[in-house]
Amino acid sequence: MTLHAPPATRLRAAIDQIAAPDEAAQAEAQRRLDNKTKPRGSLGRLEDIAVRLAGIRGTADLDMPRKAVVVMGADHGVAAEGVSAYPQEVTAQMLLNFAAGGAAINALAGQVGADVLVVDMGVVDPAPLAGSDAIESRRVGAGTANLAAGPAMTRDQAEAALVAGLEVAAGLVEPAGSGATLVGIGEMGIANTTSASALACAFTGLSPAEATGRGTGIDDAGLRHKIAVIERALALHGPALGDSPDAVDVLARLGGFEIGGLAGVVLGCAAHRVPVLVDGFIASAAALVAARIAPAAAGYCLASHRSVEAGHRAVLAALGPEPLLDLGLRLGEGTGAALAMHLVDAAVRVLRDMATFDSAGVSDSGA
Repeated sequence: MTLHAPPATRLRAAIDQIAAPDEAAQAEAQRRLDNKTKPRGSLGRLEDIAVRLAGIRGTADLDMPRKAVVVMGADHGVAAEGVSAYPQEVTAQMLLNFAAGGAAINALAGQVGADVLVVDMGVVDPAPLAGSDAIESRRVGAGTANLAAGPAMTRDQAEAALVAGLEVAAGLVEPAGSGATLVGIGEMGIANTTSASALACAFTGLSPAEATGRGTGIDDAGLRHKIAVIERALALHGPALGDSPDAVDVLARLGGFEIGGLAGVVLGCAAHRVPVLVDGFIASAAALVAARIAPAAAGYCLASHRSVEAGHRAVLAALGPEPLLDLGLRLGEGTGAALAMHLVDAAVRVLRDMATFDSAGVSDSGA
């Protein structure tokens, strides 16, 4: 597929490449785990992770993952409604902090040996970012429009954000043999929990009161106001949010440039058979967008953790995977994804490095 093809054509080509996880590889991984020197199933979810990784990668011969975390940032027009405790300029300021290595994601990614890629998908004012060569620009626009007053973006912009994510994923995982084999996704964008909550309502049927949390730490009055803003947005866009909505249209109406970009990263990784560790509420909403566009993509997502955001549990249930951690996190940035990478490493080591009953000369009870 040429890079000059229309975004919708490139998106369709990526979707067509996504196959279901390899059941034969999963069965082989389970067979090997059952022959390790332990009671069958005794390593619990670590074994489940190993089996899932084998299915995603298409082989039970797993190497230790080469890790990367992509953090996408963008601004949201709905910030004008006063739904966040922080001013909008914090988005660009935090992207600079990520690029300088000073944020939580940098510390946690360093702990697990993961590279961090910072991407500007569309802050309102990119001028402060111009001096940093550690921020990749994939700008779709200068922030989205206010989703409570109209569509957050055009369909062309939504498709452009998705294709930007496809391109970022390709850059991370290619060439095969040296690219990343485990990708975490994280985000930054003032007011993006409002967008994620609206998406959660559209895709899961939750009410705004059920789907909306405190985000950056708003008080009770702020939470009531945020819920009211989302209620207004859903009423405005309601005719397009039926039982089987067009996921790209829903993204355009309620999403953000970074949410679309991360959905594209999920689709791109799935097309390359690379697992994605999904971070918290906003990243999970992006993964759900990807799964609604291409249902097979859900099979490539590992939920790193369950956050304290109100709608996260329902989004994870819609996406499918049970979260690996529950640590009361609500930061974003890909921090939960980085923390869970240790568990993926452990699962691979169990499958790759443990002795079998035969090789260790240990009697197998068959249990």
